[in-house]
Amino acid sequence: MTAVLADARAVAATVTDPELPMLTLADLGVLRDVRAEGGTVVVEITPTYSGCPAMGVMRADLVHALHRAGFADVDVRTVLSPAWSTDWISDEGRRKLAAGGIAPPGRAPVRTAGPVPLQLGPSRRTASCPQCGSTDTEEVSEFSATACKAMRRCRACLEPFEHVKEI
Repeated sequence: MTAVLADARAVAATVTDPELPMLTLADLGVLRDVRAEGGTVVVEITPTYSGCPAMGVMRADLVHALHRAGFADVDVRTVLSPAWSTDWISDEGRRKLAAGGIAPPGRAPVRTAGPVPLQLGPSRRTASCPQCGSTDTEEVSEFSATACKAMRRCRACLEPFEHVKEI
């Protein structure tokens, strides 16, 4: 990797997620690739879920950051396959989530190849409280400020908190 390309990757890796600003796109695992095609810096990102409303902001933030760093020609592309998984969140990203009061996800469910099974019952997620560490928590709402997070409450310290859902 050339020094210029390394610089472009370093700049892209500093861009934060608009919905989880304590995380960079690299921490979140949505920053897939930074490469040069001719004189263009090509950045590939993957949405955390289909229809993620933050993709436009991520794209614009990447373009602006790279332009400010002196890269004139930038192309940000969306890559859908393989689909993003919460397993792509880095250890540092998980630490930052917990420090920000958001319970990081556990391991994503392992699925076999083929159709995604339909689950008609309620989800059975667990999360430790990011405030006191208790595992005695309950889901208050399947959705929180964003569709990728659930709202939970700790039964031990009674604090509400968000939990990034396993995908």
